[in-house]
Parts: sequence; C-alpha cells; structure tokens
Amino acid sequence: SKYANRMPIGSIDVINNFKPEEIRAYYHKWYRPDLQGIIVVGDFDLDEMEQKVKALFSPIKLEEERAERVYYPVPDNKEPLVAFATDKEARSTQLMLFYKHDPLPEELKNTQMGYITTYLLNAASSMMNQRFEEITQKPDAPFTTAYAYDDDYFVAKTKDAWTVVAQSAEDKIDDALAAMIRETERVKKFGFTASEYEVARTNILKSLENSYNNRDKQRNSSYSEEYVRAFTDGEPIPGIEFEYQFMQALVPNIPVEAINMTLQQLISDENIVIAVTGPEKEGLVYPSEEELLAVVSSVKAEEIEAYAEQVIDEPLIATPPAPGKIVKEEQNEAMDATIWTLQNGIKVILKNTDFKDDEILMTATSTGGYSQYAVQDPINSRIMGSVMNLGGVGNFSATDLPKVLAGKTASVRPSISLTTQDFNGSSSIKDFETMLQLVYLYFTAPRKDADAFKSFIQRMETQLKNQEAEPMVAFSDSINHAIYGNNPMTNRIKLSDLAKVDYDRIMEMFKQQFRNPGSFTFTFVGNVDAEKVRPVVEQYLASLPGDAVKGEFIKVPMSFNEGKSVNVFNREMQNPKASVFNAVTGNMERNMKNQILMSMFDQILDIVYTEKVREEEGGTYGVSTGGAISRYPEGQTVLQIMFDTDPEKKDHLNEIILKELEGIAINGPRESDFIKVKEYMNKSFNENLKENGYWRNILDQLYFYGEDMHTGYIDAVNAMTPKDVQEFTAELLKQGNLKTIIMIP
Repeated sequence: SKYANRMPIGSIDVINNFKPEEIRAYYHKWYRPDLQGIIVVGDFDLDEMEQKVKALFSPIKLEEERAERVYYPVPDNKEPLVAFATDKEARSTQLMLFYKHDPLPEELKNTQMGYITTYLLNAASSMMNQRFEEITQKPDAPFTTAYAYDDDYFVAKTKDAWTVVAQSAEDKIDDALAAMIRETERVKKFGFTASEYEVARTNILKSLENSYNNRDKQRNSSYSEEYVRAFTDGEPIPGIEFEYQFMQALVPNIPVEAINMTLQQLISDENIVIAVTGPEKEGLVYPSEEELLAVVSSVKAEEIEAYAEQVIDEPLIATPPAPGKIVKEEQNEAMDATIWTLQNGIKVILKNTDFKDDEILMTATSTGGYSQYAVQDPINSRIMGSVMNLGGVGNFSATDLPKVLAGKTASVRPSISLTTQDFNGSSSIKDFETMLQLVYLYFTAPRKDADAFKSFIQRMETQLKNQEAEPMVAFSDSINHAIYGNNPMTNRIKLSDLAKVDYDRIMEMFKQQFRNPGSFTFTFVGNVDAEKVRPVVEQYLASLPGDAVKGEFIKVPMSFNEGKSVNVFNREMQNPKASVFNAVTGNMERNMKNQILMSMFDQILDIVYTEKVREEEGGTYGVSTGGAISRYPEGQTVLQIMFDTDPEKKDHLNEIILKELEGIAINGPRESDFIKVKEYMNKSFNENLKENGYWRNILDQLYFYGEDMHTGYIDAVNAMTPKDVQEFTAELLKQGNLKTIIMIP
C-alpha cells in the first residue's frame, strides 16, 4: 500500500517546495461535493438554514472526470513485522503492538450487532487498561504507561487492530514488550474475570446514564463531533434516548464470556506488528529485530498463569462519623446562593442551578499552600502536588479506589499551590455523599504507598532523562531565567533533583497543610438542593475536627526581573525553526477594570497578529498571546507573545510584533477590532451564565478571596472604550520591561 512509502501528511520536501498551481490542483482534486459533508448545529430556523446551505453549496459542480478516492488495502503477514523510528528530539521510548484484523463490515456498523461489538471492545479495553495501571504502580515496572484499544490499524481505514501502546525506559524495551505480549496472551488464554467485568460494565452504564440524564443540556460541539464521526467512520447516531434504553436492556445479559471470546478471535499468532520509536543519541543501542522477535517467542513459550485479582468488597467508610452542626445560615439574594457556617469553622456556599440535570461541582480552598516550605525545601515543595495523592486514601490504594467507586459518578482531588491548598471534585446527585466521603477521608486518612512512590520516581526518571535533548525545554528554561532569574521556585524539576525528593517529608507537609478543615471554604454549584444535602454536609464536613483560624501564607520571592534584555541562542534541531518569545512585564492594580482591559488587549492582539503576521506576511502558523494580572505577587502583570517561524524571517516578524504593540499604546486599537472583542465578551458572558463552572469560580473568588468578578462585570465591559485599552497598554509599556528570547538552529 501507499502507507509503506509515506504517511498521509506527506513529506517536508513537498511542503517546502510546492508550486502554487500544485496546491490549487490538489484542492480541486479532493475538495469536492462527493467527498464532503456539511454539518450545522446550533440555534436556527431549520428550513431557512437548509435553504442557505443549498444556495451556497449546490452551485459547486461535480466533475464527471474525477480522481478515484482509493482506500488502500493493508496486506496480512504470517510472521511478526518489526519497525523502528528514532529522532534526536524525541523525549521518550514508545512501543506499539498491533494484532491486525479485518474491520467490521460497513453494512453491520449501523446495526445492533455493530453496536454490541463496539461495547464488547470498549469493555475489553477498560479492563485491560485497569490491569496495565496496576502494573505501572509497582516498583521496577516494565513500562511507565500502557493502554490498549481496538480501532483503525495505525492510519489505515481498511484494517483494524487490537493495539497495545506503552512507554518505557530506554533500557527496558525488551521487558516492556514482554509484558505487553504476556498480558495480551494472559487475556487470550484465561480471559477477564466476572468481577473485573462487573466494574467495567457498571462504569460504562453509569457513563451512559450521565449522558442520558444531561441529554437536554449537551453542548453543540458534542453533537457536531458525533456527526463528523458518523460521516467519516460510519458511526451510528441513533440518539442518546435509544442508546440508553438499548444498552440498559441488553448489557446486563451480555456475559464476560462474550468479551473473552471476541478477544480470542482478534488476538492471533499472525498479523502481529511491533513498532518502536524513541530518541536518537550517542550510546543508546536499541534491541535488534531478531532480539525483539526472540522476546515474542520466549513469552509465547512461557507457562502464563491466570490473573490474580484482588477483589475489593468493603465500603469507603465502614463507620460513618457522628454528624456535626450548621451554626449559621445566610442567603445571598443577588447571587442566589446559600451560605452555611459549620461548627468547625468551614464555610459552605451552595448555588442550585438547572444548567445540567445531574451535575454538582465542588471546589474548596484554604490559605497557605507550600509557601512556608518553599525557600528551605524547594524540591519537595514543587513536586508535592504530584506525590501527595499517589497512595490513594483510607484503606484503598490508587488502583483499588476505581474499583470501590465503580458505577459512581464522584471524584475528588486534593491539590496544592504556592498560596493555597484545595479540593476539586464533581458528582451526580445520587453520589454527592460519596464525594463528601472522599473529602472526609483525605482529611482524616491520607494514605502512603511506598511502592507507588518508587514507581513514580522511576517513571519520572524515564521522563526526565531525555529532556535536555528537547530544544523547547532549553527555550522554556531561557524564558524562565529571563523573567525570574535563578529563582529555585520557578526552575523545572531535573533528573538530579529526584534524589532529593523525600516521600515521608511530603506526606508530613500534606498533613500539616490539610490539618485544619475549618480554614476551608467549600463551594457547591449544580443540581444541589440545600435541604437534601444538609444531612450529608453535617455528617462528613461538620463532623471534622477544626476551627475557624485561617491558614498562614508566607511571602516567597517571586518578582519579575526588571528592564530590557535580549537572548538569542542556538540549538541543534531536527527540523530547523526559530522560536520567538516576548514578555512585557510590570505592575498594574488588580481590579475588575484592569482585568477586563487585559483580556481585551490580549484578544485584540490575537486579531492583529493573525492579520499582520500570519495572513499578510505568511510568516507563522499562528502567534500565541496571553496576559494576566496576578493575585500574588499582587498586581504583578505579564503579557506573553510567542511564535515559530523561518529563521530568516524572525527579526522582521518580531519587529512587526513590537511595532503593533507600540501602535496600540500610542493610537489605541482599531475600532473594528475593539467592537469584535466587546461583542465576543458579551457573548461569552451570556453563555457563562448557564455554566456551573462559571458560578463555582465566581462564588469561590467572592467568598474565599473577597473578589466579586460578576456584579457589574458586563456593564464594565460595555463601558470600556478604545482609549481605555490605549491607556492601559501605554501604562504597561512605559514601565520599560521587555524580555525577548529567540532560539535558532
């Protein structure tokens, strides 16, 4: 097939050397009515839109003499095929193991049999991935990540494959491949267990139930994406009502044996393909094709035993705590929110909405973060957020917890930043109690797991080993140094830092920062009835020991470097390009007006740079901009501008970047750009009013930080003028802080 000679994206030589007439010919050859679909989703008059589509697209003629759209067949292979690909800039080693098979016939895709087949393969993938996750959590695991799925064979539409993908350390390629084959052979020989299937089946049905419950509140994008899959892949679209009823009736009657039989048919001793990709560097020798084939033969000759499953059969909390009390109740009429103060000092904010029928979002915030450890212990402080949840919670490891939560829509994750410690979570109405049980356990029974920590460090070693070879890592380091100098709190974690990571110390820090639940403000937004959740809040939040004393935050040096600087440096690259970064920094008062103006300024620059740099100059695929006024250090402001380009064009394009920036500071933005941005901000605001996530953030900011970013917001947006943007820009630029970093080959 043609796939043997090139990938669909083509070659860089073609991209660099094509003639204009060639790309026009390509466009007319393939962008034509018989190969195109038109999908329109939104709030419109159906008949009117149909007429518009017909008027726009019907005049396009379909040429009688046209190229045939060929779907190239992929040949079978009796013996395993092995392929290698290396790259100097690659940061990890990846293995792909394919078991090729014929795809489901097109005529079956839109039938019940096709739908059942998809379910069987999804359930198999879910169970296989749970086994892989358990392996990765063990010390000296053969791979750092692994997962399996059934879909197109690589890029071909004419062949499917049961596919296993893994990343491994460079010296564990043989071990990783052996484990991938061993687990596949284990499933082929013994299948999955009934208890594994119960977890997978319950989760699939719960996910479908969530979609069904929120069927009237789906985003337009979810519809359009489904319709695209229907057009490109023949995916059936019977609608969520049919899918839910069909699956509820059918799935309980599908035994695990049906899945095991399906996989046994797909996983054969023929049509095996092994692909290995990774970094190309001095001293790294990959296993030969013969050595990898020997691994296959060796594993197939093993006496593989059945999967030894640890069945979890105990509740999250065996003995629920005695309820506490709500000692104060208030109402915020303007925000339509209920405020409770609990006996331990916890403040609870509840806002009931009908935006989604079965969704409750939660956030909880407390002052402190890792600030008090940052200066003396920067390594443990910065890696703390990645380590503190490794052990799971209560009696359950991180791999056991999903089994306990099977069929439940409830998740909670503690996190920590420089300034705060937080919880973020979500649940269905029915599983609100489960969500709060998890919160209760994270406060009272955080869990250590030495094996999971050792596995994490080994995965990090693999991840960080090749960072230095990645040009964009050097670019990021240079940006960081230009803005912050040699600040240990902003430097990235390096391979040499891992030896300094102390698990016991991190868990001590975690317990210290989460020791007082009374310092937290909890915000719940969604279909949350205050009276129905009252007893749950009393039992799992009000019962926690604590007091209303707020956490302590210690100021840590995080100031930007002042002045102007330019750093141009060379880096060896596989595909030469110039990367350009500009940072304009300063101090602006953090208030609603300035945050609105920063947002407007940022969006206006997007419009200007798209027109001037991308379209008129053809100099880059896109210019990325982003601006923020920080809460800490208070008022510290940064505008970042970044783009990639041809090294020959870097100086000319950056002159345009800075010239347009200065132009807004002197003359203000163009009226047309300003109107577009204001219209978009009005549209976004009105859409946000129907989003639970928006109100969760608004209420958290109001009751924890004391910042009201809702009341008067849209009036403030509409009161802004181009002159306001001009004055804001001028004030920022006159502070004279500009850092330019350019990386060239």
